Amino acid sequence: MCLGIPGQITEVLDKSLQLAIADIGGVKRPVNIACIVDEEHSIESCVGDWVLVHVGFAMNRLDPIEAAETLELLHQLTELDELEALKFHEIPA
Repeated sequence: MCLGIPGQITEVLDKSLQLAIADIGGVKRPVNIACIVDEEHSIESCVGDWVLVHVGFAMNRLDPIEAAETLELLHQLTELDELEALKFHEIPA
């Protein structure tokens, strides 16, 4: 299964390579924005956009509400994983 994670484009890193920096959960990562740049959306217009990032590529744009909802669901999944892990740890007496 493949998982894309919402990130917000914060700056253009290299126009010729179509690279930008995305803030993904507070971590800044370089991402390729070739999939979201076209005649209607210039490289510069990507700054501030929310995108779905998968293996270093911004696959498509997300509206801010969809991005926030997805991030919240991912956060809840992380909490569930942490609770599940606690089931297998014994508390010393």
